[in-house]
Amino acid sequence: QVQLVESGGGSVQSGGSLRLSCVTSGFTANTYSVGWFRQAPGKEREGVAAIGNYGTTRYADSVNGRFTISRDNAKNTLTLQMNSLKPEDTAMYYCAADRSVQWRLLLRSSEYRYWGQGTQVTVSS
Repeated sequence: QVQLVESGGGSVQSGGSLRLSCVTSGFTANTYSVGWFRQAPGKEREGVAAIGNYGTTRYADSVNGRFTISRDNAKNTLTLQMNSLKPEDTAMYYCAADRSVQWRLLLRSSEYRYWGQGTQVTVSS
């Protein structure tokens, strides 16, 4: 059974940093693609960053250069390092996983069947 558990959210001032973690279980790391998504109140869920099966990454334009996604297969952990945070980064952040998502679809939420419960990130100005 695939399970994803996020942690690390919180409140920070604009320009600050946060590090999100997602502990995964129920699948072999290099057979699944994993990613981070976020959803702000009244908005659709959007892809933030993702890693394909073989380590290729993809970032949303809005976070490219500020966020870094990484995975530690030995620890079954996905991490999102978020720097230079902005108020518009405020959202519930979710990690997601599924088998072999194509690189061009890595930021599409409909490609993922398995989701964590989410962790809130709030950035104040």
